[in-house]
Amino acid sequence: MVFTQIMDFASQDIFKVCVNRYKGNYKSKDFSCWKQFLCMAFGQLTHRESMSDTLLCLKLNADKLYHLGIGKAVNKSTLSRSNENRDWHIFQDFGLKLIEEAKRLYEGDNQSELNLKGRVFALDSTTVDLCLEVFLWAPFRSTKAAVKIHTLLDLKTSIPEFIFISEGNVHDVKIMDLIPVQKGSYYIMDKAYVDFERLFSIRQQRAYFVVRAKENMQFKRITSRIPDKTAGVLCDQDIMLTGINSSKRYPEQLRRIKFHDSEYNRTFVFLTNNFKIKAQTVTQLYKHRWGVELFFKWIKQNLKVQSFWGFNENAVKTQIWIAISVYVLVLIARKKLKLINSPYEIIQYISLAPFEKRAIHEVFLNIENQDVKEQKCIQLKII
Repeated sequence: MVFTQIMDFASQDIFKVCVNRYKGNYKSKDFSCWKQFLCMAFGQLTHRESMSDTLLCLKLNADKLYHLGIGKAVNKSTLSRSNENRDWHIFQDFGLKLIEEAKRLYEGDNQSELNLKGRVFALDSTTVDLCLEVFLWAPFRSTKAAVKIHTLLDLKTSIPEFIFISEGNVHDVKIMDLIPVQKGSYYIMDKAYVDFERLFSIRQQRAYFVVRAKENMQFKRITSRIPDKTAGVLCDQDIMLTGINSSKRYPEQLRRIKFHDSEYNRTFVFLTNNFKIKAQTVTQLYKHRWGVELFFKWIKQNLKVQSFWGFNENAVKTQIWIAISVYVLVLIARKKLKLINSPYEIIQYISLAPFEKRAIHEVFLNIENQDVKEQKCIQLKII
C-alpha cells in the first residue's frame, strides 16, 4: 500500500535503538512505540483533523491494518496515554537520524541560486499559539500560551540541520548557543539574533554570518568601498563598534552594507564578517533567508503542528517531532524513488490514496499536464 511504501523508508532497526534508549516499550503489551508512530504518521499524511478522525479512518479500514503494521483498531485512550506518557525524546532522536540520512542523500544538491562553496543556513523560529488555560506549561504572554519551533535550515537542500522546541517566552537569541557551527558555512539571521558576543563566537569558529543591523547600533567607519548603486547597494563599509558593551563583545572589524530594495521600496542594513564576497552576494544571501519562512509555511499548511491531539508537553513535542519525521521521510522517498515532483504533490497523493496498492514511482511516471479546452458553444456575453 502507498502508506506502507513511505513507512518502509523509516528503518525499524534504528527506531528500536531509540526506543530501547528510553525504555519506551516498558510494560507495553500490544501497542508498541512503532504502532504509535504509524498511527500518528497516518494522521499527518492523510490530513486528519483530530485523533478521533485518525482512529475512525483506521477503524473503518480494519481489514487493512495488518498490512499497515498496526494490527488492529486502536482505542483513542490508548493512543492518547501513549502520547502523554512515552518519552518524546524517542521521536526526536529518530527524527534526527532521518535528517542525517536525508542530508547524505541530498549532499551536493543545490536548489538555490547561490554558488558559494560553503553550506548556507537560515536560522529562525515560528510561534504556535496555544490556549493558556489548557497549556499552562508553555507560558508566552499574560493572555496566551505558545511553543516555538526553532529551526536551522539548509537553504541549498531545504533539509533542517537543527530543530529545537521551546516555550513561547524563550528568546530567539538564546538558541544561538545550541546550533552547530561548521567551518566555512554561512548563517543568515534576522535582527532578533543580533548579539555581538554570540556573533563573535561564530567568527572565532571560522564561519560567516549575515544579519540585519539594529537602528540604534553605534559604530565608526574605517574604510569604504565603491558601491554598485545600480544593484541597489547604497554603501559598503568596514566599521568598528563604538558602544560600551558591543565594542568589548565584538572587538574586530565588521562589514556594513546598506541596500535599497526598489521592488518593495525598503532599505536594509546588513552586517557580516566576510570581507571578500561581493555586496550583491550578501544581499542575495539575506534574500534567500525567506526559504526558512517557506519551510514553516509548508509544515503548517500540510502537516498538523497547529492543532494538537494532547495537552501536556510530552504529547505536543511528540506530535511535532513525528510531523517533522514525516516531512523528512517524504524527502527521502522523493530522492530514492528519483521523483521530480514536489513534496507537496507527493503528500497530496498519499493523503488521497493511502490504501492503494500501486508503486508510488509509477503514479508520477509520464504525467502529462494538458490544457483542457472548453467546447465551442454560443453563449450570451455580459457587456
